[in-house]
Amino acid sequence: MSLTEPELPHTDYDFTPHWFEHAGVRQHYLDEGAGEPLLMLHGNPTWSYMWRHLVRDLRADHRCIVPDHIGMGLSDRPAESVYTYTAASRLADLERLVRHLLTERGLPDRGWTLVGHDWGGIIGMAWARRRPDWVSRIVMLNSTAFTMPDGYRLPWFLRLIRSGGRLPAWFVHRTNAFALAASRLGVTSPPPVRVRRAYTAPYRVEQQRLAVVRFVQDIPLAPVDPAWPLIDVGPVETPEMASLPMLVCWGGRDPVFDHRFLAEWVRRFPAADVHLFPHAGHFVQEDARDEVIACVREFLGRHTEGRS
Repeated sequence: MSLTEPELPHTDYDFTPHWFEHAGVRQHYLDEGAGEPLLMLHGNPTWSYMWRHLVRDLRADHRCIVPDHIGMGLSDRPAESVYTYTAASRLADLERLVRHLLTERGLPDRGWTLVGHDWGGIIGMAWARRRPDWVSRIVMLNSTAFTMPDGYRLPWFLRLIRSGGRLPAWFVHRTNAFALAASRLGVTSPPPVRVRRAYTAPYRVEQQRLAVVRFVQDIPLAPVDPAWPLIDVGPVETPEMASLPMLVCWGGRDPVFDHRFLAEWVRRFPAADVHLFPHAGHFVQEDARDEVIACVREFLGRHTEGRS
């Protein structure tokens, strides 16, 4: 079903691949380690590669489940006649994958830690709000899971791609400009060339980029938008959700998710452990890699019993 297979491996992504197939479409995921499950969800235009350092550090004590969204990373690139590239489809994909992991790979239906970034926050929190009894902890990097904060306006480049007509979307689809720009502008400390190449490798040719375009076009801004139900969650979290231990690791120089998003996470989860890295960008896991790993490990160690 994949139109063009991305290339593997990368020297710092030496994990065993797994695939879950549904309706003829294969979704790639990592399943590394043993212990309580950690579900790590990436956004756009990244893939499971972004979690490589956390997986390598945490798999000794935890079971790290790290999927690639359909159309991204190493997952298949189905035609739109076969697969609908919407956030609602991604949520359905996640629920099917978790069911598969429970029934076929022996994972529990309790004790999960959700780790989200970018769109992974929206999709992951939508899943967690449906299954609050399955989730014991939440770790959020620069992301959202609620309606846009008051006074916020989407950056011009995202507005242009999202609703600027066919030409901007065609340009993003025809070139690899969006992934290339993200790999540079999403960090404040330029990573090695091999890392930038790894981030952009799954989107090297045009046939691999449809999901990148559709994710931008699916950004929910109003009730008429298809993804709106995933973020229209009311002004406060349910008691079940609000009581969950939460860690927020935040890059202070994110050009998309600014301080207003962080403030809303804190307002919704006032007991959250918040670590602001003022000089880190959108990819806080790259700019503050060691600090983020240390924060996550300490947080998980303090909350080994879930709702402690």
